[in-house]
Amino acid sequence: MAARYQYETSPRKLEPDYRREKKKQNIKVVKDLPKQDVKLSKEQKIKHRKATLFVLAIFAVLFTISYRNTQINEKFNEIQNLRTELSSLQKENEQLQVTIENSLNLSNIEKQAKEKLGMQKLTNKQTVYVSLPKKDYIESATEKIEISDTNEENWFEKIVDRIFNR
Repeated sequence: MAARYQYETSPRKLEPDYRREKKKQNIKVVKDLPKQDVKLSKEQKIKHRKATLFVLAIFAVLFTISYRNTQINEKFNEIQNLRTELSSLQKENEQLQVTIENSLNLSNIEKQAKEKLGMQKLTNKQTVYVSLPKKDYIESATEKIEISDTNEENWFEKIVDRIFNR
C-alpha cells in the first residue's frame, strides 16, 4: 500500500491481508466421563458446613441491614410528607388570619352592615338623650363584720380536750 496524506482526523482503515495462510489448529473434543463417587472426609464435610453457615449468616446480616434501611427510608418519607402538610396548613392558617383581620376592619363591617343587613347611620332625629341624676350609686355595706378574738375550737379539738382533761 502506498502511503497517502489524509485530511481527516480519523485513522485510516487497514485492509486485511488475505495472503497469510490460515493455520489449522487441532481441537480435541473431550467427552463427558461418567461421574465418579467422590467420598469426602469428615473434616471436609465440617468445613463445607461451616462455609455454608457463614454464607447464610452473612446473607442474614445483609438482609437485616437492607430491611432496616427500607424502614428508615419509609419513616423519612413519612416525615417529609408530614412536614410538607404542616407547611401547607401553616400557610393556609396565615391566609385565614389575614382574611379575619381584613374582615374585622371597621369600614368592612360598616359596608357589610349596609349591604347585607340594610342598616343605615343614625340621624339626629333618632338620637335620644338620657339625663341621669348626679347621685352616687355606690352603696355602703349594711352588714357589719365582727372579728372575735376568742379562739373557737372545732369539734375534734373539743372531743380531745374532754378526753384528756378528765
